[in-house]
Amino acid sequence: MLLLHGGALTAHTWDYVALALRADFRVFAIDLRGHGASDWADDYSIQSYATDLLTALDGLGIERTHIVGMSLGGTVGCEFALRHPDRTESLVMVDVTSRPVFAATARMRSFMADFPGAATVTEVVEMALAVSPNSDRERLQYRMRTLLKRGEDGRLVWKSDRRRPWDYDMILKHLAGFEARVPGMAAPFLLARGRESPIVTEDAARDFTARFPDGRWVSIAGARHNVQEDNPRDLADALRAFWGGRLQSMTPKDTQCCDAS
Repeated sequence: MLLLHGGALTAHTWDYVALALRADFRVFAIDLRGHGASDWADDYSIQSYATDLLTALDGLGIERTHIVGMSLGGTVGCEFALRHPDRTESLVMVDVTSRPVFAATARMRSFMADFPGAATVTEVVEMALAVSPNSDRERLQYRMRTLLKRGEDGRLVWKSDRRRPWDYDMILKHLAGFEARVPGMAAPFLLARGRESPIVTEDAARDFTARFPDGRWVSIAGARHNVQEDNPRDLADALRAFWGGRLQSMTPKDTQCCDAS
């Protein structure tokens, strides 16, 4: 299985999910271009990310794989699955649909864009809590340790490429374009949204999933947008149930992931 992180995150966002699944799967999590330990680039189109995935799979000698992508990673994973159905065993998109509530990301986008640098990780965590006071301090501490590096002046800066503004319009148009493309996808599909996510509503999850020939969706309890960090255990259980053929799609009355044990 191949795990793809969201924008501005790194492969380490999947650490706990990977630990939960490593006994059952050969697990790979990669840093997308411009993130983590991967090189920066001039081209950050969704197509270029998908090409990188093909290169990575070829280099690892993997013919077919389960793809799990969160947010930006889900967008990249869907593009890859549409382009390379022969290499895709299944597709899971985590808290992203064709029409996400983009306005709900405004505070965190501003925090990332306006970040002035910091002396310590703890200082960055305090900044993040001021923007998102309901976040868990311990989880933020773990996340920030993986997202930061020392700049030339010794202060902590983001590892991700922040040289120019993100082309959010391009990403949103690409997502909307999936609506006309995914009805031809043969691979089994799962959408896993955070039950408390302000970005993917239940209606959006239901409507997008209905476009897939073999699609289902679940809500993961106790999770917002970063489902893989907020509740990695239940997400891992849902993935096992999905790949084992035991996971049915949710109905309007369902309140949490169903039959995922």
